[in-house]
Amino acid sequence: MALSEHSISTTRLLADRQASGPGGSLYGHLLREVRQAGLLERRAGHYVGRIVATAVLLAAGWMVFVLLGDSWWQMAVAVFLAFVFTQLGFIGHEAGHQQITAGRRANDVLGLLHADLAIGLSYGWWVDKHNRHHAHPNQEGKDPDIESGALAFTATDADSWGPVARALYRYQAYFFFPLLLLEALNLHLASVRAVFTGRIARCRRWETALLAAHFAGYLAVVFLVLPPVKAVAFILVQQGLFGLYLGCSFAPNHKGMAILSADDHSDFLRRQVLTSRNVRGGWLVDYLLGGLNYQIEHHLFPSMPRPNLRRAQPIVREFCAEHGLPYCETGLFASYAQALRHLDAVGRAGRSTPPT
Repeated sequence: MALSEHSISTTRLLADRQASGPGGSLYGHLLREVRQAGLLERRAGHYVGRIVATAVLLAAGWMVFVLLGDSWWQMAVAVFLAFVFTQLGFIGHEAGHQQITAGRRANDVLGLLHADLAIGLSYGWWVDKHNRHHAHPNQEGKDPDIESGALAFTATDADSWGPVARALYRYQAYFFFPLLLLEALNLHLASVRAVFTGRIARCRRWETALLAAHFAGYLAVVFLVLPPVKAVAFILVQQGLFGLYLGCSFAPNHKGMAILSADDHSDFLRRQVLTSRNVRGGWLVDYLLGGLNYQIEHHLFPSMPRPNLRRAQPIVREFCAEHGLPYCETGLFASYAQALRHLDAVGRAGRSTPPT
């Protein structure tokens, strides 16, 4: 049931290639320092505890849902399950980066269970998309996370669509958080589309079966326990907040950071550091953001287990200072402000272009 070779983190392959050549010598030094500190070693005990604890939260949430029955208090359960679904997504993310175990098959099984079965997202589709993002973060034409769609991340994208889309992009900073309420729906639809159009070469049957099991089980439980109006309200709240939480966890990482041109040839180290932003905070921020607040370290060492990212941070920060590399770190709300300012700047640039 293991995924094909494309599920190997593209960033890891690129990093190893650059570390062995003259252009990657700086990264090679940093990689050796981090490896000597033991920060790339697996943390099996940590992940056993995290996976069990999150599974218990998921089971508890659905148990309370069933026991509570026909009640508007179910909206509180919806909020709780939105939180748990996102935590499950973080574990699926780490499985996709091969962080949890040394064996690829075990990581892929964990990814399929946490993504497809537990929260209804295609693991294979996401791994492919996310690896392309890691290989070319914030690079025009190569990073799928900045492709224009509901939002435009460059003025070129904002001007490349029709007048209606351009008019919406002008005010996209105001729509950003409301649009995140639809992110879970967007991911579900993209997952189903990827499975049924054959974009997933391996594990397609498993993903089809697990996604079908998730949606059938989710809808059956909700509509068997709740009358139609409350059931629809529960789904809207749970899925809306799930998407919002996911989006708020990923948005601080790159939005508002440098956008690289399509022909940029920066080396691996500079590319990852220039386009990534860390978020300050203690253990609570680490937990709420799934370790993604250490985005610079995560992009430099995508297979590094989550609990090691905090320990790697001072090493990476000092290394960047020694070699004159910018190291962006800010507070959580400041990171959102920077992302919104970027979206507004792109919208204003589009606004200044006369309509055709």
